[in-house]
Order: sequence, then structure tokens, then C-alpha cells
Amino acid sequence: MDVAEIRGVWYTIRDMTQEEIEAKLKDVIVSSLALEDVAAEDIQTDAPLFGDGLGLDSIDALELGMAVKKAFGVTFSSNPADNRKTFHSVKTLAEYIERQNKAK
Repeated sequence: MDVAEIRGVWYTIRDMTQEEIEAKLKDVIVSSLALEDVAAEDIQTDAPLFGDGLGLDSIDALELGMAVKKAFGVTFSSNPADNRKTFHSVKTLAEYIERQNKAK
């Protein structure tokens, strides 16, 4: 069973709301990428993670993918176009995680 901690409270991933998944994702982004000048609360849910949004690059994408896989127990497509859609924003990533965990 996949379990996550959000702000000191343990949840099974299936029991988490999308907002809780988004909050956890923001924490994972900041901690896994060691973003010194960004707090989880500063990340906009709908803003792009790459390019003009949060400004992540391809190396960040690899690190983030591994961190999300570990934190949420999900797998990602081998298709780069699918992954670009999945990793577009915190919201699209949270939706993907929610779908993956409901399918288990």
C-alpha cells in the first residue's frame, strides 16, 4: 500500500484528495530539486513546470520523475509526448497520479 506524509499526517495515496496530492507534489518538487529560492506555497498549481513557468529543465525532469515515482508509487510512459503532458503542471501531474492510484 502506498503511503505518503503531508504536513505531519499520514495518508494512503488512494485516500488523498487532488488538493492533498498537489500539496505533496509541491513539497516533492522543492525538496527533490533543492530549490533554495522557492517555497512549496510559491508554486502555482496551474503554472507550467518547465520553460517560462517554474523554469525547470530536462535534468530536473529526470530527478523529479524519480522523486514522484518514489513518493507516489507511479510509473510513467516511455513516450516523451505523453510525459510532457503529464509533467506540464502540478495539476496535470496530480491528475495523473490520482488516475494511476485509482487503477491499482
